[in-house]
Amino acid sequence: MCPKLLDLGPITIHTYGLLLAAAFIAGIWITSRNARRAGINPDAIWNLGLVIIFAALVGAKVVLLFSSFQYYSENFREIFSLSTLRSPGVYYGGLLLALGAAALYVAKKRLPALAIADLAAPGIALGQAIGRLGCLSAGCCYGKPSRLPWAITFKNPYSYENVGVPLNVPLHPTQVYDLLGALCLFVFLSWRLSKKHVTGRIILEYLALYSILRFVVEFFRDDDRGFVLYGLLSTAQFIAILTILGSAAAYCLFFRRPAEVPQN
Repeated sequence: MCPKLLDLGPITIHTYGLLLAAAFIAGIWITSRNARRAGINPDAIWNLGLVIIFAALVGAKVVLLFSSFQYYSENFREIFSLSTLRSPGVYYGGLLLALGAAALYVAKKRLPALAIADLAAPGIALGQAIGRLGCLSAGCCYGKPSRLPWAITFKNPYSYENVGVPLNVPLHPTQVYDLLGALCLFVFLSWRLSKKHVTGRIILEYLALYSILRFVVEFFRDDDRGFVLYGLLSTAQFIAILTILGSAAAYCLFFRRPAEVPQN
């Protein structure tokens, strides 16, 4: 893999950072394109995107600190270390805070919140897929040892030093599992968006389906991450269960809503 694209002494361009930026841009662009088709000002979507980017970065780091509370409480200075700053954090933390910040923004600007959430769902999935390419390049979010024919082996010492991925050991390509699942979600949600649907239902479908995907993929991961319930579930799995239950409850309520948006 290639964790660094450019290394000129004090200036280092990491592949993960570049792909993460590409993920955000692609997600916002897809959403703005969907918004234009729905008659919503695309400039408002780009402004909303900036809010979401900031909230996502902060939320991912905050949940990372809480999920590894024991480590950081014993090593307080590590909170401000380069390794922590480089860490992608916990995806769900970024997602939840980004959703909250987005809700506040659209309420302040009096934008149709549920409609925009539906329009954003495919872009979120596409952004995740690109982001997982970044994880693959960096070696983070790595899987357990595997003898399957599609297992991958990391050999770059920098990846080991930076994220702790085992070298020269075939591992489950958990980044690829998540990537392929997110791409399938992107295709499915784009198709759903083009059909008649109750406003707000598509974002719920995204939340539920991705949570199921993440819950399953977590069983194959082997990186150092937080666990709850005496190690029974990872933090991400616990949040996934709550998200699935919450999405299912909201989904049932939406069945009672008669209003539908027309096919584009």
